[in-house]
Amino acid sequence: MTRKKVTLAYITNDSERKASFKKRKKGLIKKVNELSTLCDVEACAIIYSPYDEEPEVWPSRQGAEVVLARFMNLSEMDQTRKMVNQESFTRQRIKKAEEQLHRIRKENKHKELEIFMYKCIASVASMDDFDVRDAKEMRWVVNQTLRTINSKMEALKMKGDDQQHQTVSEAAVVPSFAGVVAPQTGGDNMESFPWNLADSPIVAFGGGSTSTGHGWDDVLPYPYTFNHVDPCTSAAPS
Repeated sequence: MTRKKVTLAYITNDSERKASFKKRKKGLIKKVNELSTLCDVEACAIIYSPYDEEPEVWPSRQGAEVVLARFMNLSEMDQTRKMVNQESFTRQRIKKAEEQLHRIRKENKHKELEIFMYKCIASVASMDDFDVRDAKEMRWVVNQTLRTINSKMEALKMKGDDQQHQTVSEAAVVPSFAGVVAPQTGGDNMESFPWNLADSPIVAFGGGSTSTGHGWDDVLPYPYTFNHVDPCTSAAPS
């Protein structure tokens, strides 16, 4: 069972506030003890409360005095270098949250532009709907996509070279046989292979797959499927 998130606000109920104080004071002293023992650092804790006449000091008054004396011997700059209070700590958290929000918004914007780019390729969207203010971000998305395509093409090329080398090596040890008939030209041979990218459908649109299996499916990184409309034969989607 997950713990309920605590709201950082003053507890108005007296009994609940007192119980929370005792619980968290015990936890704080435990954490300071763990920090000092596990990391071998000098630490102390002094806690004042309206429920006790004397402050609670850890590890002892003498131990706390030694740590405080060492701290006071530091220069003012060294004393305040990593010092935080409630206000500065809250400001740090706000700044961190704002940076995280900015990063998430940027990632979402890139994803939206990526989807729009693939819609344009699939003739589902038009550049008339493009906001020129996003030109810089779209340029980044296009360049990232080109880098991905080039990387996949290089990987496929290396894989093909390895397979060709393996085939040549195997053919070198295979004995030749008489009466082997060479394949005829034309028909389904290499000369009729649709090497043109425009003649090789790539993605599956709508109800059926149009993938040719010629290898382009492995090169072009289509992560989306749209209802394809051929601009030459069909009207634009309503």
